[in-house]
Amino acid sequence: MQIGAFIFPTEYSIRIDELARGLEERGLESLFVTEHTHIPVSRRTPWPGGGPLPREYSHTLDPFVGLAAAAAVTSRLRLGTGICLVIQHDPIVTAKEVASLDFLSNGRFLFGVGAGWNVEEIEHHGTAFPTRFRVMRERVLAMKEIWTKDEAEFHGEFVHFDRIWSYPKPVQKPHPPILLGGMGPHTLRRVVEFCDGWFPQGRAGVDTVLGQLAELRARAARAGRDPGTISISVFGGKVDAPTLERYRAAGVVRVVCPLPSQDRERILPLLDQYAALLR
Repeated sequence: MQIGAFIFPTEYSIRIDELARGLEERGLESLFVTEHTHIPVSRRTPWPGGGPLPREYSHTLDPFVGLAAAAAVTSRLRLGTGICLVIQHDPIVTAKEVASLDFLSNGRFLFGVGAGWNVEEIEHHGTAFPTRFRVMRERVLAMKEIWTKDEAEFHGEFVHFDRIWSYPKPVQKPHPPILLGGMGPHTLRRVVEFCDGWFPQGRAGVDTVLGQLAELRARAARAGRDPGTISISVFGGKVDAPTLERYRAAGVVRVVCPLPSQDRERILPLLDQYAALLR
């Protein structure tokens, strides 16, 4: 089992290139970054975490630009979105960004995706909140066509394009792993249908994650899919040796540890603590 880290990268936190080097130097496997294109001032949608929305949500760097900077200063570190809100992106453009980043990093990109929770933010991008999961599904399927076909086309309810050429193609074949974030039966159904991995929220607790993991594997078997083809990457939550051992025993591929959006003096000692868990 691998250990990585995630952060809301901002203009006031540790530089993402320094963070990436620090992770790689300590033997940690991956760096995941969050995404919000913007935060509507209205704040009509309450933050799921409760209370005021933390400052970093409205200060995040563009994930693809940030990860490209991280790729340029590392050679082994896996680089991922945790998560990319694909319902807020044109799928043809996003397919190009993903393929370009995978090409420039020599096949180190992990594509964490999700549908989001902020109603106004989603609506500003032209997606109706009730249809967001259907939009997400079609955009992911359309991108898979672009990555794997020389002449791709897609005709769905929300995504339409005739035959196109789009290069580069990803280094990873058939494409970078698609990891779907979220919890619950609908998420598990979508993972089995069109994703390569599940990105459960560690804050739900080990028992909840492992219970849903058992359900995911049962769903995959019923659908005729080998459960071993679905990777599990636990995102956030409690990080200590007993917790990691339970995840390891259950076949979890990686645990992604949280980092605050703070400066290098706060972050680098945390990296040392996480690196100690590797031993």
